[in-house]
Amino acid sequence: MQTREIITRYYEYANASNWDSWCDLFDPEMTMDEQLGGHVEGQATLRRMMSGFKNMYSTFQNIPQQLVIDGDQAAVVSRIEAVSTSGKNIQARVMNYFRMRDGKIIYMSNFHDTVPFQALTRV
Repeated sequence: MQTREIITRYYEYANASNWDSWCDLFDPEMTMDEQLGGHVEGQATLRRMMSGFKNMYSTFQNIPQQLVIDGDQAAVVSRIEAVSTSGKNIQARVMNYFRMRDGKIIYMSNFHDTVPFQALTRV
């Protein structure tokens, strides 16, 4: 897959809550720096982390607003609109940086305000 197709599928799968296919977009040796999840190494670790995602959100949409692609790199500004399983609304602007290798995401970093996600831990 080319960079644009990978990025397109990344958001399509996330918005469909298709976390298995979403994880398939990542290289087995991937690395991610995620503001809430911390430093993640390896696709198997990512799969375990994402297996609990459905227990956190009743709805989850990550809507791309701007996209820049430069060869095997991409940057996306998006907006998350979600509702936690406890009914709390979550809205946040997000910036993701991606680096690809051999048709897979090898590195990703995620930048956003963490305050809206505190609703996940509040009762």
